Order: sequence, then C-alpha cells, then structure tokens
Amino acid sequence: MLSSTSANTATVIPLHSYQAVQHELEAGLLSDAAYTSPKYFYDAVGSVLFEAICVLPEYYPTRTEAAIFSTHMADMAHVIGAGGTLIDLGAGNCAKAARLFPRLHPDQYVPIDISVDHLQDAVRRLQQRFPHIEMTALGLDLSQDWVLPSEVREEKRLFFYPGSSIGNFEPAQALHFLRHLRSLSGDEGGILIGVDLIKEHSLLNAAYADSLGVTAAFNLNLLRHVNRVLGSDFDVRQWQHLAFFNPEKSRIEMHLQAQADVRVSWPGAHRNFIRGERIHTENSYKYSINSFVDLLASAGFSTTRHWTDENGWFAVIYAKAA
Repeated sequence: MLSSTSANTATVIPLHSYQAVQHELEAGLLSDAAYTSPKYFYDAVGSVLFEAICVLPEYYPTRTEAAIFSTHMADMAHVIGAGGTLIDLGAGNCAKAARLFPRLHPDQYVPIDISVDHLQDAVRRLQQRFPHIEMTALGLDLSQDWVLPSEVREEKRLFFYPGSSIGNFEPAQALHFLRHLRSLSGDEGGILIGVDLIKEHSLLNAAYADSLGVTAAFNLNLLRHVNRVLGSDFDVRQWQHLAFFNPEKSRIEMHLQAQADVRVSWPGAHRNFIRGERIHTENSYKYSINSFVDLLASAGFSTTRHWTDENGWFAVIYAKAA
C-alpha cells in the first residue's frame, strides 16, 4: 500500500511476495499455450509507453472516452451526486480522475495501481493542485485477491474504472471482479465504468497495431520486465508484436511471436519456443451496451445511466449497488 496524506508522505507495503509473482510468471510461460498477465506491461517504461499509446491517432478509446466525459460530465455529476469516496482503479497518472474533481467534489480520492513508483509521482503532483482533497493511494494488483484498508472511507464509495480496462478480463473473471466491487460498495456505492463497444474490425485492429510501432514497443517491453522479475534471458530482438480481432470471442488478442527457434532460460527452468510460437500477453473484450448491462446486473448493480459518443464506439456507464 502506498498511503499519501500529504505531498511528502509515502509508504510502500508489498501486497504479494516476489516469489509468488515469479511462480505465476513461470506457470504461464510453461503452459502448453504460453501466456503472461497484462499487468506485466506496467513497469516504469511500460507506463510511459501506454501514455504515448493513448495519444496515437489510431487509438480511439482514450480520446473518445474523454469526449464523452467532456460532453456529458454535468449530467453525470447530477446523476451521481457530489462528495463521497472516489476509488480510481488502475489510476496510472491520475489524469482521468482529476478531471472529475471539479464536478464530483470527492471528500477522499483513492487511486489504485500496480505501478507504485508511477502512482507515487502522480499523486504528489495531484496533491499540489487539490490540497483540500484527502488522498490515499494504494499499490495493489487488481488481478489478485485484494481488499481496501481501513484508511478508505466507507461512505458513498464510487469505483471509477475508465479506459475499458474491464475488457482485459475473461468474461467469468470480469463477473467475479464486478461482484467483488459490489461487495465493497456498500448500500450507497456505485461504479462509473468505461466500456469499449463492438465496431468495425479494421478500426479495432489498427488501434492495437499503430503505424509508429508504439504498441509493439509496449508489448515487447513486457519481456524486459519479465527478465527483471524472473531472471530470464528473453532477447526482444527475437520476438515480434502481433495483434488482431477474434470475432468468435469478441476480443482483441495481443501476442508476442518468436521469429526463430528460441531457448529461454531462467533459474531452475527453461522453455524452447519454435519459430511462430506465441506468448499470449493480453485480451481486450468488446461488448454491446446490452451485454454489459446484463453483466453488471449479474454482479449486483442496477444500471442508472449510460452515455456514448456520436459514433457509438464507446460507452461510459454508471450503475448503483442494487
């Protein structure tokens, strides 16, 4: 946990042991179809690369979602109401949540992110701009079991989950995650969530394989992060970025594909990859509004409102605890 109540206070408490993280990585890499969790994108370099991705012309989600907030923020604030505890899931640089402050006027802001150093710097800058808001930042892995510490107020909790990050979860995992949020919401709580919608496949494919190669660098940087954590010897020059829309599963898939036969070793184990073999690094599921509303209902939320852009590419949905 990284707890910040003033611009000069920061404490880091690791949530999971380093050994457990290594075991998780090893299990994925030794699986019949190798995989890693997308959380390993977000070391210091990966976090900066993702910020660059968000301003690319091909990557529509960030600007489309931002336009929805810009157009409909007054209506959102009217529906949600002011005050309470704003819990920012996967906060990154905290910029998206900060745009809500002038309308929602939270009593407490709780940004959560796995990239602790990146989060710590963002919160320190934010505290200088909004010294009247209590801030308690948490370094947590949202893909694992997690709880909120006692420092997080229980009154009127609003979970903020923008950017369609919910799409990184398998559908069953997404339901489990949303049910967990419902259990933490209390009777007055709710969720404000960004959801990427099903659209023309060419738009989806371009968003995850940009012409400048920033997304490719983001994906390949995962191997450098894995090397540091696992002690492995991946050579990024031997791998290439691959991304495509899978219509049967309604998801974008990202992979790293071996360009030649490769042997990768780490303490106590190794794996031989043949040319063309892949490591599955991320899914990004796309929903219809109706299918996501049904998912929220199954998790114990009652949908109050949703807002979309004029093209119907993206939606922001507010749901209350049922």
